[in-house]
Amino acid sequence: MSGECSFSRDFLTLKGMSAMKKGTKPIRIGPHSNSVRVNQLDVTLLSGGPSDEREVSLASGRSIAAALSRLGHRVSVCDISPADMSALDRPADLVFVALHGTFGEDGALQRELERRNLRFTGTGASASASVMDKVRTKGILIGAGLPTPRFDIARHARVMEIVRRWRLPVVVKPHATGSSIDVHLVREAELFENALNTVVRKYGQALVEELVDGPELTVGILGDEALPPIEIRTSRGFYDYEAKYIDEDTEYILDIDLPEALLSKVQALSLQAAKALGCRDFCRVDWMIDQVTHEPTILEINTIPGFTSHSLLPKAAARAGVTFDELCQRIIELAMKRTSQ
Repeated sequence: MSGECSFSRDFLTLKGMSAMKKGTKPIRIGPHSNSVRVNQLDVTLLSGGPSDEREVSLASGRSIAAALSRLGHRVSVCDISPADMSALDRPADLVFVALHGTFGEDGALQRELERRNLRFTGTGASASASVMDKVRTKGILIGAGLPTPRFDIARHARVMEIVRRWRLPVVVKPHATGSSIDVHLVREAELFENALNTVVRKYGQALVEELVDGPELTVGILGDEALPPIEIRTSRGFYDYEAKYIDEDTEYILDIDLPEALLSKVQALSLQAAKALGCRDFCRVDWMIDQVTHEPTILEINTIPGFTSHSLLPKAAARAGVTFDELCQRIIELAMKRTSQ
């Protein structure tokens, strides 16, 4: 239920809590010599929320809470919604935002956090709103000279015009959701109009995008570093919700059979995209590589990617030698460094 909070079960004994209040040895991780030294913190962890990605967010929250508890932080796991933001009333050193989708990634929650002058992880309100809107994202990417698939916007009055103008295959998707919810890969003409109408009825408009056939890659960003790319292979038509969170046969390829120069280019462009969009602390940039030309194009950016057993940012971090716990700690350090300046 929204507004409810609970302390992580793994966390501390009363003795440990007493030690924390007196001040304990600061925590530092990994090879990041410029990491901010932070004592054990009181963290409000927000997960759940009102979006279609609620269950994924709850799973991310459980994983993050366990990691922060192992690191010695005091963690209060809280649900939250626009109607009940009482979780933000409890005093805390930091708010760790693990809400995916609407309200969590669209800038609404971040605006409230900024209004209250609360320290929080991740991208700020204005940039979150821009990144969540795929059309605004494309405009920013194009303005920065970054590649993204050709696209159009379908509203009710334009559905038939779009059907006539576009050659298949195409992708039809909402302009502001995540986790591939309500995304349609359309290869057959008789399904095109129905896919457009389905998305337009639910969301008011639909994003139509040319389909780029070829390998799908994702690049995690941690601070100002691009993590190793991961190639995604699924038995489904594309990397949809089930492939992301349910299927056990989805493959995540770390030794990618593509030219090293191309992979380095994708990493560099991912950093440019994150910077152009104003992302901070961490995010994930999703790519398609044309199977003929090897030209990369950006599909979208996720400001709060998942932290589940299937999630890609932790997998990329692990490839770079950063454990899940170290990843969570690094995100906290980045937030504390920013807000302490």
